[in-house]
Amino acid sequence: MVGIIVHGGAGKIRNEEAHQKGTKLAAQEGYKVLKEGGNALDAVITAVKIMEDDPTFNAGIGSALNLLGEVEMDASVMLGSGGFGAVGAIKNVRHPVDIARKVMEETDHILLVGEEAGRFARLFDFETCNPITPEMEKRLQVLKEKGESMHLKKIRKLLPLYEPGTVGACAVDRNSEIAVATSTGGILGKLPGRVGDSAIIGAGTFASKWGGVSVTGYGEGIIKLGVAWRTTELMKKRKPDEAIRQLIEEGRKQNTYFGVIGIDKYGNVGFDYNTESMSYAYIIKQ
Repeated sequence: MVGIIVHGGAGKIRNEEAHQKGTKLAAQEGYKVLKEGGNALDAVITAVKIMEDDPTFNAGIGSALNLLGEVEMDASVMLGSGGFGAVGAIKNVRHPVDIARKVMEETDHILLVGEEAGRFARLFDFETCNPITPEMEKRLQVLKEKGESMHLKKIRKLLPLYEPGTVGACAVDRNSEIAVATSTGGILGKLPGRVGDSAIIGAGTFASKWGGVSVTGYGEGIIKLGVAWRTTELMKKRKPDEAIRQLIEEGRKQNTYFGVIGIDKYGNVGFDYNTESMSYAYIIKQ
């Protein structure tokens, strides 16, 4: 059994057709890797990079802007066998998920952030780019106008109006290896230097021999709940949809809003959310 499930963010989706098209393409391209005998890590990286290149999503090109109008991106990858790598608040790269993978494969570290994460990317000649789009510049201006003095509590109340955040993918290959990748531009109007759940092991991304999970939503709440790790732990005895549902309900009770996708070692997938909507797509084959 091989399979992949992807998400394109949870929240108030502006263009459902574009989200459906983008997540479907990501799932198809990721599954193609699995079908041709590739591993789960290559599959999730392929899927996430498709969405990082699509300004429909809040990852890579088209990422949300911070309070100063800059893009600072977070991304991570994890294997069921235990490997993990992440970058936080990285700027001016095309594919943050590629740098997260390189951190996992080429260093003894787990997380690189800020300017030094960018330096690391340049060391390995990763493609640079300016991910800022006119659409996101307009959204930040509207947020500033509505947010008045831009107190963070006011920003949080306005978040559902502006952007689903984060993209992610979970896959299992023919060798029963599980991999997860997650990438995001973060919260629109965030303070410079803020790092969210997508770069934190056990929060936005986690994989074990039982299954893998990618999360999207309000990062601070996701970190506090340890959503990805706890969901994966539940997969030891429950199917992904049951495990995910439990964390979604817990989040709702604590006024924390997010969406979750997951896959287990048997190729079962699950997804749920307590936001207005979430875009996702999956392909599972014997």
